[in-house]
Amino acid sequence: MKDLRVAAIQMTSSHSPTANLERAGALVRQAADAGAELVLLPEYFAHLADGGSAGVAEAYAPGDADPGHQPIQAALQGWARDCGVWLVAGAMPLSQRPDGEAVAGQRIRSACLVYDEQGVLRARYDKMHLFDVEVDDAARSYRESAGIEPGDAPRTVSTPWGRLGLSICFDLRFPELYRQLAADGAEILLVPSAFTRVTGRAHWLTLLKARAIENGCFVVAANQCGEHSPTRHTWGHSAILDPWGEVLAEAGASEAVLVADLKAERLAEVRAQMPLLEMRRLHP
Repeated sequence: MKDLRVAAIQMTSSHSPTANLERAGALVRQAADAGAELVLLPEYFAHLADGGSAGVAEAYAPGDADPGHQPIQAALQGWARDCGVWLVAGAMPLSQRPDGEAVAGQRIRSACLVYDEQGVLRARYDKMHLFDVEVDDAARSYRESAGIEPGDAPRTVSTPWGRLGLSICFDLRFPELYRQLAADGAEILLVPSAFTRVTGRAHWLTLLKARAIENGCFVVAANQCGEHSPTRHTWGHSAILDPWGEVLAEAGASEAVLVADLKAERLAEVRAQMPLLEMRRLHP
């Protein structure tokens, strides 16, 4: 791994893709101005879904996106090129699977896309664990599987600074996914999210620390924040952690661009002191 300055963008997305893209673009540029080389957007940065995103889902464009037909992907490519950053688009709705096959029915895939500084798509990860739970808040019940088809494969990707392990929000509660990412060489775990206020207050930072500590990885987590609707409130408190579980930077409850420097020396130090991946007794 090489030293890297990262940024986690925390925003309050609405149900207007146009307004969300305008705001997200401004925050990406703010992150680049702060020296970030890799920028992470939160889950649902372009469209906050309350019951499905089929109406705004785009066809998958692994090459150049058409601004008229794939405005979200075209915007992402443009921001990465214009700002000269690697850009990780937390999660956006796509109507096609990675092989180009259409998702059946009214469901979509929730995909994390990774672009390099030239706007070239380097990786796609589709959310594997869907938020089908009961929560003691105004919404009461969440059923992501009603509108989203789960992905079926973990994903890591090489960058000039090290290997990224990709995940999305509810994945955070499944440690076996992160152990597989670490075993596949991940040194930095990315967690774009829209954690609710209730679940975030109870579990968000605890889970982030656990994933960092048990895998000896940096963790960069970008969350949604604030009140999006009468029934949708998210926790915020985006965070960047080192492999020992120490918090390098943490946001509050409002929109923010969180920046921190990830030091290769720190990763090597922690992994030398606590070589967990080498000490495992249970293997696939």
